[in-house]
Amino acid sequence: MILAGLTFTKTLLGILFASISILLLVIAYRAILRRLGKGQLIKEDYGVLYGLENTTVSGEVEFYFTIERPKNMIFCILDNEMREVSIVTEKDFSSGGHIVRFNTEVLENGNYFYCLRSGNQKTMKRMLVQHDNLTA
Repeated sequence: MILAGLTFTKTLLGILFASISILLLVIAYRAILRRLGKGQLIKEDYGVLYGLENTTVSGEVEFYFTIERPKNMIFCILDNEMREVSIVTEKDFSSGGHIVRFNTEVLENGNYFYCLRSGNQKTMKRMLVQHDNLTA
């Protein structure tokens, strides 16, 4: 009779210990998922700036970008030292694809960056402005 009581107590303690272990594992698993999920980017919150067909440009250039949600975007030109040379446009854009035109004739020959900015991102790509077409 006493042996049966000890066996029952051991079994009950084993079940309790296993249940607590499983509960702690579930809590730890959920905490890890929450922690890893905090760093994920929401693609819809960001614009995509596409590269030029030819990185050497002259005259009027068409830049293309897309956004999935309407938002205020700034499109600007930076010099080789990342100083802002010109704000091409700053306005609220609707969702979808957009073309921004810019006349590079106002720039001297050299390396520049075209930049798409919003409250949560800054994306840029390089272009070379070359006005003269010298041949050897």
